[in-house]
Amino acid sequence: MKYDIILAGVGGQGILSIAFVLDNAALEEGLFFKQAEVHGMSQRGGAVQSHLRLSDKLIYSDLIPLGQAEMILSVEPLETLRYLEYLRPEGVIVSSSTPYTNIPDYPPLEEVCREIKKAPVHVLIESEKLAKEAGSAKAQNMVMLGAASIFLPLKEESLKKYIQILFERRGDQIIQTNLKALDLGRQAALASRRE
Repeated sequence: MKYDIILAGVGGQGILSIAFVLDNAALEEGLFFKQAEVHGMSQRGGAVQSHLRLSDKLIYSDLIPLGQAEMILSVEPLETLRYLEYLRPEGVIVSSSTPYTNIPDYPPLEEVCREIKKAPVHVLIESEKLAKEAGSAKAQNMVMLGAASIFLPLKEESLKKYIQILFERRGDQIIQTNLKALDLGRQAALASRRE
């Protein structure tokens, strides 16, 4: 088994938090993982991406070759389009439909979403709306992780365990908000796959 993921978004959207949960859940389940450094602007609003590779066998490279990713998991729709060349033809796109409008010439959202929908398997999630429903707009990354979880070769329980560990220093309310965000994202992705 091999599962390669491109994580994409902008600085401040919690890409590192998604990676922490995925990496540790993979280890919990006896898988190997490699993660490339998060590349891009470290300041809030700059484009960021990371390669995350999961496998039941040793992984020798931390970079995903073009056309080989099983998934693009993106917390920002325009950033999704930036990495399409990495996706294998039957790959999955799990993307937020909530733009982070940090440039003056951000293209019309309808056009961006139309491009995402050209992928044979895609899930577009209203991450900001669901994160607010969970209790905090900052939980959009966990909404997106929840949406991706329906495709990932990892158990939901493992993901939840490492969300609890990630946020334990911040208190029970933050843990519960992020767990609810994960659940809402998962439910939204399941509902969209049934449509």
